[in-house]
Amino acid sequence: QVQLVESGGGLVQAGGSLRLSCAASGSMFAIRAMAWYRQAPGKQREMVATIASGGTTNYADSVKGRFTISRDNAKNTLYLQMNSLKPEDTAVYYCNALDRDYALTWGQGTQVTVSS
Repeated sequence: QVQLVESGGGLVQAGGSLRLSCAASGSMFAIRAMAWYRQAPGKQREMVATIASGGTTNYADSVKGRFTISRDNAKNTLYLQMNSLKPEDTAVYYCNALDRDYALTWGQGTQVTVSS
């Protein structure tokens, strides 16, 4: 089963940018789809963006036009480019991967804090 490790979180001012990375052990070619989720304090975990093996992407309405999900199969890495960050984007961000056996794996999360 694939293992995932997120990085790139941190503290940024509103309007700033961050790029999150999710490094996957094993081959990305065995993964059907990947996604970024986030969970703010006291709230449920919510989908931020998804990307299928063919490259089709999907975004939550709250991040459309500001966030971009991408994957580099050669580097076994998933990315989330976050621009025009808002305080309401503050959360722990998690990546996940759905493999060919439909097993879902989660990373440990990375904190993103946006100050106003």
